[in-house]
Amino acid sequence: MIKVKELIVVEGKHDKERIEKLFDCHVLCTNGLAITEEDVKLIKMASENNGVIVMTDPDFPGKKIRDVIDSKVKNVKHVFIEKDKAIGKRNVGIEYVDDKDLINALKKVVTFIENKESISWNEYLKLGLIKDKVKRDYLSKKLNLGINNNKRLFKYLNMLGYQFNYLKDILDKYDRK
Repeated sequence: MIKVKELIVVEGKHDKERIEKLFDCHVLCTNGLAITEEDVKLIKMASENNGVIVMTDPDFPGKKIRDVIDSKVKNVKHVFIEKDKAIGKRNVGIEYVDDKDLINALKKVVTFIENKESISWNEYLKLGLIKDKVKRDYLSKKLNLGINNNKRLFKYLNMLGYQFNYLKDILDKYDRK
């Protein structure tokens, strides 16, 4: 499976499942028009680190989500799917687009990278964050990621491309306190 560098932003969980079926990538689901400030914050961080691709449904809510993201985040790439290629039985959505059309549309804007995580689960374990909530909160705060459980923090670290040595340096300062 081909790894995509950028964070891909979609509207719904079915859109997310379709993209993850075709590519090894990080996908943020806005849950329709319910895009939160936390979502926007993550999108901003991802745009500075790995880039962001917005791929919303070819309808009014999809355009509205694009507008919200564009007004708050710089350097965002967009993938547009023709409405006639995204028609399902009852509505319009990325989830209904043929695999070939999705791949062709994304190929125009994605950056393909070597297939590896920025930090592996074993490296995450070596950081000593699993049973140390205070240490995990310290790292989350230093990286402006809010408060996270282990699963979410690991996901965010990979989504934003943080490397083991960089994280270890931050935590070495914590350990010296």
